[in-house]
Amino acid sequence: MAGVEMFPRGFGNVAFVLVAYCFLNFWMAFQVGKARKKYNVPYPTLYAIESENKDAKLFNCIQRGHQNSLELMPVFFLLMVLGGIRHPCACVALGSIYTVTRFFYFTGYSTGDPKNRLTIGKYGLLPLIGLMGCTISFGISLLRGPCDRKTSSGSSCYFSSSRGN
Repeated sequence: MAGVEMFPRGFGNVAFVLVAYCFLNFWMAFQVGKARKKYNVPYPTLYAIESENKDAKLFNCIQRGHQNSLELMPVFFLLMVLGGIRHPCACVALGSIYTVTRFFYFTGYSTGDPKNRLTIGKYGLLPLIGLMGCTISFGISLLRGPCDRKTSSGSSCYFSSSRGN
């Protein structure tokens, strides 16, 4: 397949982690839809008004948990894809941890007490920082340019026969 050779071995697992996050996002959206029905918050209302709905805070916490995950999704996806080109194994591990922390962030928030989102969810920042490091490493490797295996001082080259033919 043309173009696939440029990706390192293990990059396919990066795609699987991104798909897992998509499933988590779909599940969160489904939870918001169920809460809309349960707490009588019709579309296109984004957040319930506390003076009009006694369950507004609970619905708003569920909605906000999903909304926050949507806000961070483009950052997460970009860091996973770019960082994964240079460091697929590290990005798979970090992305998996991030996905798990997002689940706990959402379920904690969905209790109606915003503090509960931080029990395990607060650790989601750490894998994002790790993904930033992987992406920075990839950017530096691009700036340094491709290396010649004969003159390389032991540093690894991105894309260089990393598929293990």
